[in-house]
Amino acid sequence: MTGQSACAPEEGAIRINVGGFRRRLLSKRLSRFPETRLARLLRCRSKESILELCDDYDDSEKEFYFDRNPTLFPYVLHFYNTGRLHVMDELCVFSFSQEIEYWGIDELFIDSCCSGTFHCRKMEPDETNWDDKSEEGSTASSFDEIMEFYSDAGKFDKQLLGSVRRKIWLMLDNPGYSLPSRLISIFSILVLLGSIATMCLNSMSEFALLDGDGRPREDPRFEAVEHLGIGWFTFELLARFAVAPDLLRFFAHPLNLIDLVSILPFYLTLVIDLVAESSPALANLGRVAQVLRLMRIFRILKLARHSTGLRSLGATLTNSYKEIGLLLLYLAVGVSFFSVMAYTVEKEDNEGLNTIPASWWWATVSMTTVGYGDVVPGSVVGKLTASACILAGILVVVLPITLIFNKFSLFYKRQKQLEIIMRSCDFDGGMKEAPSVNLRNYYAHKVKTLMASLSNMSRSSPSDHSLNVSLH
Repeated sequence: MTGQSACAPEEGAIRINVGGFRRRLLSKRLSRFPETRLARLLRCRSKESILELCDDYDDSEKEFYFDRNPTLFPYVLHFYNTGRLHVMDELCVFSFSQEIEYWGIDELFIDSCCSGTFHCRKMEPDETNWDDKSEEGSTASSFDEIMEFYSDAGKFDKQLLGSVRRKIWLMLDNPGYSLPSRLISIFSILVLLGSIATMCLNSMSEFALLDGDGRPREDPRFEAVEHLGIGWFTFELLARFAVAPDLLRFFAHPLNLIDLVSILPFYLTLVIDLVAESSPALANLGRVAQVLRLMRIFRILKLARHSTGLRSLGATLTNSYKEIGLLLLYLAVGVSFFSVMAYTVEKEDNEGLNTIPASWWWATVSMTTVGYGDVVPGSVVGKLTASACILAGILVVVLPITLIFNKFSLFYKRQKQLEIIMRSCDFDGGMKEAPSVNLRNYYAHKVKTLMASLSNMSRSSPSDHSLNVSLH
């Protein structure tokens, strides 16, 4: 078969079929762009060389078939007719870029009216669309957490009394899972608030009691509430430990560590009191016991188990160390600058600003807009410096806080999604398949990121074809 029979040059046209979209194209228009795929068909001399450029060839109809998207091919036809490319706003720029690359058309042919918008949209996922990146990370993290939850639930099928232990595990670890779990959660919150309240009341002089030696002692009523709280918290921790799907990883969970820390000071205090009573030489250990009693305030962190907002806050702080470091860096620079300024103009007339270290305190209070008023500048120049310090503090604090708030919103959304999945799960008939997860969005984010990376690589390392077009 010759190139003449294949391409029908005597008719001056070739017939193509792009995914069902059929057209006759004039050879003279195709030959205007010799490096494109369709123009190269005109130079083919065998069927093998034709099939290297198209997906199929009908010898009887003299028709070339391309398994490509037919909705994008009109843009290619418009290019052959006018010599310029145009990109509609509703098109995916990455899909369009891949399509014209397949047909051998360089992005340099995109008309000036569309070129700027096209390249900005290609750069957007890497430079401006931070929210989409954060959303992608949030979606991926949610998917991983859901799969981890179902993996833990599936471990009970291989354990003794696995069905019963799984129900208890779900009831204790998911406050909104069922009516009993809600009641347990409410009771745990009330006991926790009562424990914190008694600790606060015990510090007031109105409730202070003294023993026979004149030393302060605890009110029996507060002590009873404290023992009730410790008993409940201990029982709760042991129950969760007994039904945990993986005992070795139990204390790797932050909430379980908080439960342990909330009761540990009480038992350490008991041991220290017994040691101090048995050995008078170790009486100073009583001060350690007083410090440990104050550590009971850490029990307030137990509310994170029952509060989506607190868990989201913890996740945000954990994953925002860069933003927090940026905030501290800005504050450090501002405090250093304005403290020296205040020291320079106030050192002779103001005792509170007579050294640079003393001025650090004033600059820190001013930049964070707290304004205790214990140290204030007196001169006009000093007041102007203070005004600049306060205005700079507002800007310094606001900029990183916006990024942290965006992350908090995404983590809160992720936690709510995870809670809905956990509360809707049903394992009555054994381990079932995982709930429906929006895998389309999950993998769409992955593909979008991959395409953006490949696009950046192609821009940084142009292909040989692009170089040839540029040279011509």
